[in-house]
Amino acid sequence: MRRIISLLLEHEPGALARVAGLFTARGYNIESLTVASTDDPSLARMTIVTNGSDAVIEQITKQLNKLIDVVKLRDLTEGGHLGRELMLVKVSAQTADQKDDIKRLVDIFRGRIIDVTESTYTLEMTGSTEKVNAFLDALAHVELVEVVRSGILGIGRGKHALKI
Repeated sequence: MRRIISLLLEHEPGALARVAGLFTARGYNIESLTVASTDDPSLARMTIVTNGSDAVIEQITKQLNKLIDVVKLRDLTEGGHLGRELMLVKVSAQTADQKDDIKRLVDIFRGRIIDVTESTYTLEMTGSTEKVNAFLDALAHVELVEVVRSGILGIGRGKHALKI
């Protein structure tokens, strides 16, 4: 089962390596990992997407909570949550028909064209993993020059918050 684990950790050198090392040492896979500063400069927020049974996820969360850098942890999939992914796609756009088709797809999926050159468009898509994948599938007839995905960012719904 896919799980989204969000945690606050001290924003200092080596913290990310210790978290990743925990997964590596125990043979757990990280499907996606995002890390960034928070409104508190001493903390970073990390979102980890992984797969595993309830027992495996319980073991992962227990091990993460033991790390000195981890301040607070929450398994977002245990309650209401929102998850979004950002994708940037550079596509070949040579002819007027291709350009029109790409613009139409971007409008349908509510994406954005963020850069245009004579031969390429760079597109931005934000949404659920399913939406991002569907957009890529819709672009199957277009030459993909480059694809960059952020991985999932997650947040609890309503009053649920990961704060200290």
